[in-house]
Amino acid sequence: MGVACRGCGKSDLPVVLSLGSTPLANALRSASELDVPDPRYPLDVALCPACALVQLVETVDPTVLFADYAYLSSFSDTMLRHAQAYAERVLQSRALGANALVVEIGSNDGYLLRHFRQAGVAVLGIDPARAAAAAAERAGVPTRTAFFGRDLADQLVGEGIRPDVVVANNVMAHVPEINDVVTGVVRLLKDDGVFVIETPYVRDLLDRLEFDTIYHEHVFYYSLTALRALLARHGLRVIDVERVSIHGGSIRVTAAARGRPNDAVFAMMEEEAAWRPHDPETYAAFAARVDALRFELSGLLRERKASGRRLAAYGAAAKGTTLLSVIGVGEDVLDFAVDRNPRKQGRYMPGTKVRIYPPEHLLEAMPDDVLLLTWNFRDEIMTQQAEYRRRGGQFIVPIPSPSIM
Repeated sequence: MGVACRGCGKSDLPVVLSLGSTPLANALRSASELDVPDPRYPLDVALCPACALVQLVETVDPTVLFADYAYLSSFSDTMLRHAQAYAERVLQSRALGANALVVEIGSNDGYLLRHFRQAGVAVLGIDPARAAAAAAERAGVPTRTAFFGRDLADQLVGEGIRPDVVVANNVMAHVPEINDVVTGVVRLLKDDGVFVIETPYVRDLLDRLEFDTIYHEHVFYYSLTALRALLARHGLRVIDVERVSIHGGSIRVTAAARGRPNDAVFAMMEEEAAWRPHDPETYAAFAARVDALRFELSGLLRERKASGRRLAAYGAAAKGTTLLSVIGVGEDVLDFAVDRNPRKQGRYMPGTKVRIYPPEHLLEAMPDDVLLLTWNFRDEIMTQQAEYRRRGGQFIVPIPSPSIM
């Protein structure tokens, strides 16, 4: 028997994309670890033709992935602005006041919940990453360092915690036991509460060729069709949906035990029916385009290196690990990488031996070209690096096709 769907249980799912074996995307290396080979895991993507859920074939133990999680959301100005607008939208739509409670699953460093707290709403964050949870506590956001599921939900209910809103912002892609998580949400929510999910949209991933957003932490890639089926199995109805631009294109879905879907839900379901999210052929064309891009980008970088140009990378992000692994580029092409997160600086990108420096190192070293691995924050980074560009430095944007800025 082949792989079974983690959502609905259907067996023998077809594999629609294979990106080979790659290191864990956020498993940054220290100098003392460089002589030890990076553990690698297959990065194969399967589709469930029954419920349309796109998912990885291989599951890596979440305690390995998230216990020492280096990513902190607050190091992106774009994410901070997005979080503030997100919170304001929920505060207004749900008319949340001083007696309300918002719980966030995967709350990271409190970058989102702090806005609810500043509005006078009680909050509770839940996140398994110790460093992120500690940063949230320092920011005044109460946080439980734990994985969320049915057992934790029952514990919280036993403590009298029943939120008006449960938020899952960029977390539903990360949790392998997805039915356990949704069961926990249903048990935790007030009877008239809502579950708000924001997650990257698989249609944008395909349309914009965002193959580098596929890595082992992202077990799932959602359409509205797939999310609606998942939630319905647990008695939740999708009552609202909107598309947002963050992370290369996402959807924000509101679900509740009561209420009717609005016009936006019906409209997107009609669009997806024409797009055919259940059909493996929808993904076959994407796989062919990925193969073409990987050879084009690798060739471009190697040609520029061979011509004597010095190359670096901006953003030691998870997507950067996937991209460099898939195109086969490392320290043979890139002299170094830079990143704003101090927890990443001085370490090395997984599988590449590319050392990570603070962004100021760009002006000190002045490479000719910088591969923009965090292309989803392009506008923010272009503004921050205006002086590097003024001095003649160029950025190479890899997605959806290589372009030089």
